[in-house]
Formats: sequence, C-alpha cells, structure tokens
Amino acid sequence: MVKESTTVSKVFDVILILVLVSVALLCVLPIWYTLMVSLSEKSAAAAGIVRLWPIGANLVSYQQIMRDSEFFLSFWVSVKRVVLGASLSFIVTVLMAYPLSKSNRDFRLRNILMWVLVFALLFNGGLIPLYQTVKAYGLIDSIWVLVLSGGLPIFNVILVMNFFRNLPKELEEAALVDGAGPWYTLFVLFIPLSVPVLATVSLFSIVGHWNEFFSGLVFMTKPENYPLQTYIRQMVVQIDPAQFNTDSETLKRLNEISNQTLNAAKIFIAMLPILIVYPFLQKFFIHGITLGSVKE
Repeated sequence: MVKESTTVSKVFDVILILVLVSVALLCVLPIWYTLMVSLSEKSAAAAGIVRLWPIGANLVSYQQIMRDSEFFLSFWVSVKRVVLGASLSFIVTVLMAYPLSKSNRDFRLRNILMWVLVFALLFNGGLIPLYQTVKAYGLIDSIWVLVLSGGLPIFNVILVMNFFRNLPKELEEAALVDGAGPWYTLFVLFIPLSVPVLATVSLFSIVGHWNEFFSGLVFMTKPENYPLQTYIRQMVVQIDPAQFNTDSETLKRLNEISNQTLNAAKIFIAMLPILIVYPFLQKFFIHGITLGSVKE
C-alpha cells in the first residue's frame, strides 16, 4: 500500500531538488564560463565582462590551436598514455588486490606486503632518485615513463582489496567446492561482482593519466613527446606578433586573440575528453551495485 505524500515530505522533496540543482550548477557553471570566454572577443575577455553568454562570438582561439601540429601530437601522446596506463593499472591493481584480500592464514606474506604498500603510499624517494632511475633504464623521452611511473596506484589497490574482502565468503566457498581454482574464481566470480569499484578505480586512472603534466615536464626533452597537459603548460602565454608572418590576415587573427580566450580554449579542449568518457562509466556505477547475491 502506497501512502500519500504529506506536506512535510513534499517540502523536503522541494528542498532536496533545489539543493541538487544548486550543486549541479556549481559543477556546470565553471565549465560553461570557460567555454563562453573562449568564444568571446579579445576586449570582452580582457575586461572581464563575459558572463553566461559570449560577447562577439568567434572561433579564432580554437582555429589558432588547431593550426598547431604539436597540439595533435601531444593529444595523441595523451591518448596512448591513457590507454596503456589505465590498462596496466587495472591489471596490476586486480592481480595485487586479490591475494591481499585473503586472510593471513591463506596468504602468509599478506601483512608484510601491506606494510610495504602503506609505507610506499606515505613516503617516496624524491624526484632526483626517480629521475636517475628513469635515466638508468633509458626511459627518457619514452611513452613508457609516463605509463610505468604510475603503474601501481596503491590507493586503488587498497580500495579494490577492501571491496574483495567484503564480498560474501559463501560464494568463494561454493566455487571451491565445485573445483574452481584461484584464477577461475578471480575472473569468473570476483571481477564480475566488482564492477562498481573497478569502474571507479579505472576512472581514477584515466583522469589521473590525462590531467598529469609534471612527468612530461621532467622526463621529456622533445616537444613532440609532450602529453597534452604538458603541451598546454608549455605553450607561450604572451602572444608576440613578431614571431609570426606579418601578413594582414595573420595580424588580424592575432589581434582577435587574447591570453584569456586562448587559455580558456586550451582548458576546455583538455577537459572535453573526460566529459565525454565519464557518462559511459557512470552506468557501471549504477548497474554494478545490483550485481551479486548469496543463495540460501
């Protein structure tokens, strides 16, 4: 029997909707404002009068970025980094979290490895030893330095490990009784039941690899090897017309570009892939929660 909504519940629903709408606007408005600034004319962006709509709408900033071949090279480097890095992190995280989710009786080295992980999570050797190690392995100016430097996300391992430990023990016991080995149990039982946490840590890895710029700044010496965020970081902030050909069309285009509009366009392009990928992972957060059960 469904009870009729009371006045208090209706008021609460209205307040809840208003709060959620406000939070959504707080998330969307900065992105929208960045887009509007990138589409506005130079004088309006420099004066800071752009609000919710572009003033003197144009695509000059985007056209200037798209003319730069290094932009596409850096974009491709970031795509390769995300694909390789997220895949490697996923494999290493799952294979390390599964044995660590066992009890100390089943895996005798569990406590020792956990202490090593916690220590490595809290402390590191510093930038100079890391650079010397990377150089000794010959990974300078290699895509693999961007991938391997974050190949073991310890925080993600702990998240997945705790999720594995909270899965019903009856399921694993039933699989063992039926003759399933550890590999079969992991791939057929644990991974399908862990879609929510695996989607979450995958998103963490994707966003982390896409937004990280410091590794490219330190370990890359050639501009064509820069990932996108490092490329954006290294782009010239001040536009000097003397660096370009002084034909009338070029001067006209440069006169329409300001640092504000160009930087806003770079920021928006950099965040666009993540905005596209996130909705596809969101469905796993929703549907994955309903997976799994214990038969009695």
